[in-house]
Amino acid sequence: MTKAEFVELVQEKGGYSTKVAAEKAIKAFTDAVSAALVKNEEVSLVGFGAFSVAKVAEKSGTVPGTDKRYTKPAHNAPKFKAGKTLKEAVAK
Repeated sequence: MTKAEFVELVQEKGGYSTKVAAEKAIKAFTDAVSAALVKNEEVSLVGFGAFSVAKVAEKSGTVPGTDKRYTKPAHNAPKFKAGKTLKEAVAK
């Protein structure tokens, strides 16, 4: 599904009068989730799922086919865990 198709779906499901209003709602949601994750806070939507931040440890390895070694520094990564209602809806 493309962004344009998703905006149309949100417009239909949310009862928005225009695509611009639906797109504003999507942007507000994504900006709010991003801001919370930057602050290391979890966003939990009961039945839908939870957005959180996971700490990823430093990793080192070898580039295949060469003797070059690399080290990827430790960092934070966004995670999403689906809720029970969403899992059941997708399973049907």
